[in-house]
Amino acid sequence: MAQGKTTVWVGTVAAAVMTAMGAYAQPPQSTVPAQQQAIPDAPRPQALPDLKTITPVSAAIPDAPAPAAAATTTSSDGQTNVPSSLPALPANTTAAQAEEDKDVVVPAAGTGPTAFIRVTTNFVEVPFSVKDSKGQLVPGLKPRDVRVYENGLRQSLKLFTVDPFPLSVALVIDQSVTFDVMKKINSALGALQGAFSPYDEVSVFTYNNGVREQTAFTAAQSARLGQILVQSKGKGREQISIVGGPLGATNNKNGQNVDVNTAPDRSNPGAVFQRPDKEFHTLNDAILAAATETTKAAKGRRRIVYVISDGKEYGSTAKEKAVIKYCQTNKVAVYATLVGESSVPGLGFLDRIHLPLTVRDDVLPRYAGATGGQVDPEFFERGIESSFAKITEQVRTQYTVGFNSQQPILDGKFRKLEVRVARPNLTVIAKEGYYPTATSTVPAVSTPTAVP
Repeated sequence: MAQGKTTVWVGTVAAAVMTAMGAYAQPPQSTVPAQQQAIPDAPRPQALPDLKTITPVSAAIPDAPAPAAAATTTSSDGQTNVPSSLPALPANTTAAQAEEDKDVVVPAAGTGPTAFIRVTTNFVEVPFSVKDSKGQLVPGLKPRDVRVYENGLRQSLKLFTVDPFPLSVALVIDQSVTFDVMKKINSALGALQGAFSPYDEVSVFTYNNGVREQTAFTAAQSARLGQILVQSKGKGREQISIVGGPLGATNNKNGQNVDVNTAPDRSNPGAVFQRPDKEFHTLNDAILAAATETTKAAKGRRRIVYVISDGKEYGSTAKEKAVIKYCQTNKVAVYATLVGESSVPGLGFLDRIHLPLTVRDDVLPRYAGATGGQVDPEFFERGIESSFAKITEQVRTQYTVGFNSQQPILDGKFRKLEVRVARPNLTVIAKEGYYPTATSTVPAVSTPTAVP
């Protein structure tokens, strides 16, 4: 065995040596191209399997119950239609679950395998201002410093911003004030446009014995508004003295008036005291008309009713509570520059002991407190001019927070709001509450997603 192996090895080496010597000794020959290697053919495509033979996934899972057999139907084109094997609603499905299923919007047939999920929310925005003990606005608050409560329950904030909003202001000018106060208002109106930005819009209302709309919303910096303000200047009313003075004295003889034309009260010529004319201060009607105008403003704007008045109210058709409710329902805030005797501290105390059938001295603080607005009392003309810029600054520097209310949607009940700040010696100015409306209920529809 060993010799055989050796012989084979030697023979192999010898053959290799002789082949090499022969190739070296032979003369060069012409080059012959080598035969190209054959490339195998690509595999043929396989036929698709019959889909009717695929086992359903639910049947392949041991834990899943086998689908119940259902009768098949044959369509007009000869194809067999297998109905869905998905189970129906379980027998113990509650009414609440069934109601939730109604919120799913299923597209019509032929629109593709997509589904829309409808989520109904009740989002509430609350603008508010913060002042220190000196009445100065406080900037720099953070979301962690603010607490919002609805009906006594703290809410989770979904929005916190200090960005200013464009204003839609319905200006209300009182023309039922006395002529000396009206003169101050007329002179101060020239400074009104300077308090607004080019992005704001203003409408103008005047009232005396009734309300008149001077213009609908127009640009705050337009020349048209300036002309409307000039036309809105009034004359005011005469300040009537109850007891007749020297000019009001009559020709009396033996207690009887001898000249009817000079009598203080022509309906009673013998009267010694003058009966004042009945006054009309339709402030409630004016605020309601202005608030209605603000609801026409575009979305994303602050709705403001700005009143320049002494705050007296008498003769309106609308009631104060009804107008406040309308403002709280439509997110309207009432701001005011208080003029006349009502702006002097102490002169409005008679309003607390209001007598029936008499003029109310000042109703504006109640409007402002209920709607989150503010009142700036100014007696002098220069103070009235500066009040315009002061009011607009307070509106622009407001904080705005928002939350999703947990109360029943559109229940029609008043919801009390309270905003607190986790810093000492600060005053928060916000609306007392609101009434839910359809505009605050926003249906949010998600992006279409494929149905698995």
